[in-house]
Amino acid sequence: MKAVGLLQYGGPEVLQVLERPAPHAGRGEVRVRVRAAGVNPVDTLIRTGASAVQLRGGDPIIPGLDIAGTIDEIGSGTGTGTGLTIGDRVMAMVNSTRPQGGGYAQWVVLPESWVVLAPAHADHAEAATLPMNGLTALHALDQLNLAPGSTLAVTGAAGAVGGYAVQLAKAAGHRVLADAAPHDTQLVTALGADEVVPRGPGVAERFRDLTPAGVDAAIDAALIGTPLLTAIRHGGALAFVRSVPDQQRLQEAAQQDGVAVVPAFVHAYDGRRDKLDLLRRLADGGALSLRVAGRFPPEEAPQVHRLLEAGGVRGRLVIEF
Repeated sequence: MKAVGLLQYGGPEVLQVLERPAPHAGRGEVRVRVRAAGVNPVDTLIRTGASAVQLRGGDPIIPGLDIAGTIDEIGSGTGTGTGLTIGDRVMAMVNSTRPQGGGYAQWVVLPESWVVLAPAHADHAEAATLPMNGLTALHALDQLNLAPGSTLAVTGAAGAVGGYAVQLAKAAGHRVLADAAPHDTQLVTALGADEVVPRGPGVAERFRDLTPAGVDAAIDAALIGTPLLTAIRHGGALAFVRSVPDQQRLQEAAQQDGVAVVPAFVHAYDGRRDKLDLLRRLADGGALSLRVAGRFPPEEAPQVHRLLEAGGVRGRLVIEF
């Protein structure tokens, strides 16, 4: 089978199309014929060696956390609890730290609980934008555990995680304040933000101008960190989706301000079929927008990483197999 991987760390040029043995489904597993694999910032960290995924001997690393495609093989003892069948259009999140690697491959085998039906009206590329980013945003909201009707600030709202955070919060009935560059204001408003402020230095003060008592919580998809605390009321909470600069300083400042800091760790939802299926149902109902920023063949994987690292991508870039 074709897979996109790397045999050494480095720039986008280290990505190459490899021929690998096709895996087969074992007991309790399904095999997905991957048609689309989402490309995320964590994939660039894997490529450079800045993640938990490490080269071992001469084996390649296969990045990729999001896949969509069709089930073409089911292992014994599988399907009793999920109802998945051959030919189903599905999506899944893949933990790329596993020995088999991630989702940049024509076939991926996963435990059945990791795989759910794709949104009914989404094509494969659209479905591949949802699992990792949607689960990250959902875990952040679950960690915050907001009371109905709370006010939430979202930074990086035009991005994939931030955009899903806006939409999931609106679906839960919250008031959402968000940031955006001028050219993204219309997009973020369309995603459902109640009020949008300019992004950049001073964004916390602009959120505070809209809610003088402070927001109940914030999801920091833009990795602003400590400066965002001033937007949050005493007793509120801040969720961050990746490590922010100077984590210790953030924790100390948050404690002084009476703000709880909670991490959104997407792999806490590995195999959480209930959570991924909730995202599917919300997408089917129109509450979540599946945004594809570009579609590329495997041979153009280096260019996909260059585009992502250049910044400004809205939605997700996708490799199609």
